[in-house]
Amino acid sequence: MPSQKTLDDFVALVVTGKHDDAIERFYTEDATMQENLGDTRKGRDALVARERAFMARFKEIQTTCVKPVFVSGDFAVVHWVFEFVRADGSIMRMEELAHQRWQGEKIAEERFYYDPAQMK
Repeated sequence: MPSQKTLDDFVALVVTGKHDDAIERFYTEDATMQENLGDTRKGRDALVARERAFMARFKEIQTTCVKPVFVSGDFAVVHWVFEFVRADGSIMRMEELAHQRWQGEKIAEERFYYDPAQMK
C-alpha cells in the first residue's frame, strides 16, 4: 500500500506533465499497463519509451487530477483530465480513470478506462 506522500508525489509529478518521469520513478520494473480492453504492455522501460513517443506527438500536454484519489489497500483510482495541444494549436481533451495496483510504494499494474471517441 502506498503512503499518502508517495501518492501525492506521484500525482504532483504527473500534473507537471512529466508522465514519462512518473513511470520511471513510481512503477515496478515489471509493471504492466492496459488501455480499456487492449493488449497488456509489460516492463517499465518499454512503458517509458512508449509514453515518450506518445508525448512527442504533442506541443504541450496539460494534466489535471480530479480529486479525491480513491485508495483501498493496494488499489487506487485516479481521475485524470488531459488536454493535448497539437502542433496546429488544436486541443484534444480526454478524461480517464486509472485503476492501479500498488506493490508497496510502486505501481505494479495499471489499467486505463476512457471513451476512445475522445481521441478525435
